[in-house]
Amino acid sequence: MTTTPQPASTPRPSVIQLSIKEKSALYAAYIRAFTEGGVFIPTAREYQLGDDVYVLLTLPDDIQRYPVAGKVAWITPARAAGGRTQGVGIQFPKDEKSRALKLKIEEILGAHIASDRSTQTI
Repeated sequence: MTTTPQPASTPRPSVIQLSIKEKSALYAAYIRAFTEGGVFIPTAREYQLGDDVYVLLTLPDDIQRYPVAGKVAWITPARAAGGRTQGVGIQFPKDEKSRALKLKIEEILGAHIASDRSTQTI
């Protein structure tokens, strides 16, 4: 009797619900440095760069939840310099849904997108 090795199971992406209620919080969380857009999520959970994360994102004054299958592309560790909040930056995937979400976020932020105010990441 022979056995065939089973492929290693890949860990399931974690699911995070993020509800952003105010424009200022959206500005602080949005990562426009990522070409496809992205969002910072405060969390004490340990992640590695490249980890898959499934985010259910709610934007200010919008009842719709936007599903995003992103990847961890930024990590702010505990006790980071400048008192920054511990968490991860999730990069949106390169697809039409994410492009539409990026445009929606930038529409909500309007002129604030070009502000020099600090954010949770850069």
